Amino acid sequence: MDQRAATPVGSAKETGGTGSGPAGNGRDPADARRRIPRTDALLREARLAQAADRLGADVVKTAVRRAQERARDGSVPPEAVADTALALLPSTAGGLRPVVNATGVVLHTNLGRASLSAAARRAVQEAAGPTDVELDLRTGVRARRGRTALAALGERVPSAAAVHVVNNGAAALVLVATALAAGKEIVISRGEMVEIGDGFRLPDLLESTGARLREVGTTNRTTVADYAAAIGPETAFVLKVHPSNFRITGFTRTADAGQLTDLGVPVVVDIGSGLLRPHPLLPDEPDAESELRAGASLVTASGDKLLGGPQCGLLLGSEDLVRSVSRHPLARALRVDKLTLAALEATLTGPETPTAAALGATSADLLDRAGRLATALAAHGVDVRAVASTATVGGGGAPGVTLPSAALSLPERYAAALRTGAVPVVGRLEAGRCLLDLRAVPPEDDERLAEAVRSVPDPVTEGRAR
Repeated sequence: MDQRAATPVGSAKETGGTGSGPAGNGRDPADARRRIPRTDALLREARLAQAADRLGADVVKTAVRRAQERARDGSVPPEAVADTALALLPSTAGGLRPVVNATGVVLHTNLGRASLSAAARRAVQEAAGPTDVELDLRTGVRARRGRTALAALGERVPSAAAVHVVNNGAAALVLVATALAAGKEIVISRGEMVEIGDGFRLPDLLESTGARLREVGTTNRTTVADYAAAIGPETAFVLKVHPSNFRITGFTRTADAGQLTDLGVPVVVDIGSGLLRPHPLLPDEPDAESELRAGASLVTASGDKLLGGPQCGLLLGSEDLVRSVSRHPLARALRVDKLTLAALEATLTGPETPTAAALGATSADLLDRAGRLATALAAHGVDVRAVASTATVGGGGAPGVTLPSAALSLPERYAAALRTGAVPVVGRLEAGRCLLDLRAVPPEDDERLAEAVRSVPDPVTEGRAR
């Protein structure tokens, strides 16, 4: 028998109260405070002791003290302190909370962009212990780090003679600029001098490597002749950057990688979004295979966007250039850990990713799901209806592309209540209603979403209870 649970929490012995007579009838606030279990007794309670083994003693102690405070202010009865402390505990020892992404943005940067597939999550768990990340088990000698993940990436992009992986997309471009252009010039169109998010601007990023930028053309029109006129003995490479999160329309002109291959210098293309092959729903989105086939010397991209994998930066292209970049001293500082390598490989070789599933969901299926959820929730008295909505790719991918979707429409007050609930659900506000868009919500999460909505208290009922 677990001795930690031998003494019932809240008993007269440990609290000092008799539990009987006028002082023990629960009506006297002072008596209620005396009946609040002590911290040491709560920490010996079997369920909380087991939680301490899983989450750490400090985390459990904090939850216990918060529960005691609720009992002191009358929010919960003394007998419910242990249950309240358990309810306050996080599901893991980490500070990040899993949420349901009902924003209608498939790759939401604030929510961590791509959700890993079940295969990738299992691979990460398997890789959490000792692995052969840099060891050849057959020979017993050191081996190339992440060799199986790199081989999988190479197989997905046959036109890449060599590949390398770093910790994010910006790092891939920084490494290329540092290794190939420090003290030299990078020729780039003025229309591609973009801000990549959170105040970070591409020109600042590139110039921090010691490279000089040679801007050509204008914001809306840059021709092959503009690039050719700027090429000189100090040119390290020509850089093409996908604008990612904006579009310029109207009187415009750009030169693609294939038109720049005869200029006598390497052509580096930053496609950003991580699309490895053409996608039928995103015909205007650049992909690594097509850019390399067109003549690009190097392609850089992010792994946590349209590829649907972990955060990482991909470099693909010429064997000589990839070797030069990967052997630069900075490459060591930007390398990825074994968990990222495991998740990347499983993403590349495993089943369909959540990102691919979200992009491929049909509007008919989404509307059907929304209708069934709305019907079930309305039966519980929820003011809800299924509506057509519009989703986006997000994460700097496919700017201007919209995806027909479906959503649950709820009163505006649901937005904050769902966001701060036991299972956080993040939607969006539109025309005074809270929309829960289903485009990025996996079907297996429908019941979890419904339960979160049902758990939001009715303000009228709650007011009467008070």
